[in-house]
Amino acid sequence: MGVKKVKFGPFEIGEFLPPVFIAGPCVIEDEDTVLHTARFLKDVSEKYGARIIFKTSYDKANRSAFASFRGPGLKEGLRILEKVKEETNLPLTTDVHCTHEVETVAKVVDVVQIPAFLSRQTDLLVEAGKHAGAVNIKKGQFLSARGAVLAAQKVHAVGNENVTITERGTTFGYHDLVVDFRNIYLIQEAGIPVLIDITHSLQKPEALGDTSGGDVRFAPMFAKAGIAIGVQGIFAEVHPHPETARSDRATMIHLEDFEKIVAEVLAIYRAFGEES
Repeated sequence: MGVKKVKFGPFEIGEFLPPVFIAGPCVIEDEDTVLHTARFLKDVSEKYGARIIFKTSYDKANRSAFASFRGPGLKEGLRILEKVKEETNLPLTTDVHCTHEVETVAKVVDVVQIPAFLSRQTDLLVEAGKHAGAVNIKKGQFLSARGAVLAAQKVHAVGNENVTITERGTTFGYHDLVVDFRNIYLIQEAGIPVLIDITHSLQKPEALGDTSGGDVRFAPMFAKAGIAIGVQGIFAEVHPHPETARSDRATMIHLEDFEKIVAEVLAIYRAFGEES
């Protein structure tokens, strides 16, 4: 398929290269939870030789309900992310929702993420392309593979080739998502590296009224299926206490369970994914 090799923070990803893992809490709840999670992920990266990028959000501007917790905001959120980098040296990513925040965020994180609901927003994609070292586009639930490729090309148009797309399911009715694995093939056929989001793809949007439901039991299966068909990385939201998480608790992965997923994914990659 000829997936391009691109820079993704300090890593190079592409066909036959080891997978990258993006992991962390959905939103910054407090500094202690973020640092605890980051330290755990740092240990996992060293134990398994895993290439991990730490992710969390300073503002969840697309929560279902107005009263839902959004995070600490830009200034405090970036302070905490900088502390993660200082203590663990893990690369960072976070999502941006407004064009005027992109340049500031790009000075702190290694990869700027475009949220799924904003994946067609030309001005946001272009601004990210201008300032970010790499851009990860979450494929909108409403987008076809072709639509996702067109979004990536908006970043390419301003001279930034370091673009990836993360598959996170397609709207199926009003309260469910389904992952069509053909999308991964079709996006890669266009040369663009693909990650699979093994948590958001298991959501049942607004299933609990004003919050999302889901079934995290399937996360290990999605991770193994994704790496077996050749994705370039795994995206997962993880938490030390998923049952008390303030966002996406139904699909959040416990830290110890995520470690098992990392081990299984790398075993599959080493068995089938390395270039012969």
